[in-house]
Amino acid sequence: MRIRLNLATKALETQRRFVVGAGLLAAIAGIAFLILGWHLHSVRKADSEFRAQTQDTRQKLAASAMERDQLETFFKRPENARLHERSAFLNSIIDARSFNWTLMFMDLEKVLPGGVRLISIEPQQVKGHVLVKLKVGASNEEAKLKFIRALEESKEFSGVELVSDRAAVNGDPGDKETLELNVLYSRS
Repeated sequence: MRIRLNLATKALETQRRFVVGAGLLAAIAGIAFLILGWHLHSVRKADSEFRAQTQDTRQKLAASAMERDQLETFFKRPENARLHERSAFLNSIIDARSFNWTLMFMDLEKVLPGGVRLISIEPQQVKGHVLVKLKVGASNEEAKLKFIRALEESKEFSGVELVSDRAAVNGDPGDKETLELNVLYSRS
């Protein structure tokens, strides 16, 4: 039988736990270093792509601004300004002729209640919309309110603005009141 006897003044300590812990910590730190390095590489690559896109966009913007300036100088020439005025005049004539009176009267017929009659109508092209100035006569207060409510609830008429509401002086003896309205008309 053998007996193990340690005659050293200091007992032998094993450093195995320290070495394993330090190795494990170094492995974790190495993996974290690789991950952070990959992330830094990705961020720098994305940043360089973003800078290239920004530069490309700035160049396109500068080219567009230069082209706009050239077009503005072209259209400011006297001969081109006259053409612009003439085309605007012709477009206004075309817009006025393309206004569909039949559809507007059909839509008005739907919202016009009994006791209200149309005295005058005046359509105008305003900023791509048709502004209709209506003058109507109403036989009583109830018919007048029904007409205004029907205009407001209609899909074709919007922006109802009451210009004047006064007692009828001349005209049909059945009219007690005369209304003047501004209405936006749009047929979709």
